[in-house]
Amino acid sequence: MASLGRLSRALLRAPLSQTRQFSAAAAHGHGEPGAARLWKILTFVVAFPGVAVCMLNTYLKMQHHHHENPEFVPYSHLRIRSKRFPWGDGVKSFFHNPEVNALPDGYEEHEE
Repeated sequence: MASLGRLSRALLRAPLSQTRQFSAAAAHGHGEPGAARLWKILTFVVAFPGVAVCMLNTYLKMQHHHHENPEFVPYSHLRIRSKRFPWGDGVKSFFHNPEVNALPDGYEEHEE
């Protein structure tokens, strides 16, 4: 029985000592030399230009975007209104977008 107690203490002690060594090494900055410099360079050379290219792509796509609504089909299971909304005219949802969202009787007409 005593050997079982010693074995369990040894097993419980091993992971804690490794964890302490790892955290102590990280706290004292004993990491790979130049790792921070590498990540700083990668941030400025890869990450920031990548974000800039994505932003440019999104901007250019928005410039050429012409939205046309699909044909309205009054399905009975969509746009059910059991009671009126407490704001506005009671038909439009709180985040209603007239260019995208249809009302129960069809899309709103816009003069362009």
